[in-house]
Amino acid sequence: MSKIGFAGIGLMGLPMCRRLLAAGHTLSIWNRSAEKCAALQAEGATVAATPKAIAEHCDILMLCVSDTAAVQELLQREDGLLAGLAAGKVIVDFSSISPAATRELAAAVTSKGAHWVDAPVSGGVVGAEAGSLVIMAGGDATIIDGLRPVLAAVSQRVTHMGPNGAGQVSKICNQLIVAANSVLIAEAVALAEKSGVDAGKLAPALAGGFADSKPFQLLVPRMSARQFEPVQWRVKTLLKDLDMAVTLSQEAKASVPLAAHAAELMREHGANGALEKDLSSLITHFAGSEKPC
Repeated sequence: MSKIGFAGIGLMGLPMCRRLLAAGHTLSIWNRSAEKCAALQAEGATVAATPKAIAEHCDILMLCVSDTAAVQELLQREDGLLAGLAAGKVIVDFSSISPAATRELAAAVTSKGAHWVDAPVSGGVVGAEAGSLVIMAGGDATIIDGLRPVLAAVSQRVTHMGPNGAGQVSKICNQLIVAANSVLIAEAVALAEKSGVDAGKLAPALAGGFADSKPFQLLVPRMSARQFEPVQWRVKTLLKDLDMAVTLSQEAKASVPLAAHAAELMREHGANGALEKDLSSLITHFAGSEKPC
């Protein structure tokens, strides 16, 4: 089994680490807020004092943090991953970040004789808990193939999308669809309610039809019941991804008008104090906080 270092014990990182431990891997973890490591430490993980320490003692270094700046800081800080990185080691970044920044970080890692794989995931907290995430990977195909037995603990499928950065471009395309669709789902639930239909029946009624999707089946029951806990997707995370989609479209000279409008609607919702809330709270932007009588 592999010696794995994992940085970022959040909504996704915690269940992913549990899957890795259950598969028998030796796991060393680090998180900016150290208290979030306690549960995994009790389950057999070792808590590292710094990111540099996990880079020094582990062969595969996995990252799952909030955004581009967080990944950059994790590598570039004085006691960061780059400071402890040696030739032959592999960094696997599950975070959803800028493709351009990914290519820059990959170059810095490669200069040390190590390898970078951008491996953003889709499937949410439910997929992380079940080990059924899908991974869109950018990097060297041979390195990615070598990682497949380890990644099998957290995912159902790993697809090599191309060189470094290609995984992140693919994830942006994924999030563009998920986030924009989530706004439309909230509109549909609000429309059903205001038209006198029990929106709670939409998910089973439309299951298997052309409007069906995993986000539809997850969000509609939570939206119709105004059930926003536990948090599975934070509004700020999807807004960040929509903003990256708009930026990427500008760089590629592509048009994404629906994504841009969805980003503005998501931004309005976030500005009303919802940035840390679950994505299902979008229903309140269109229908208010209470269900109609």
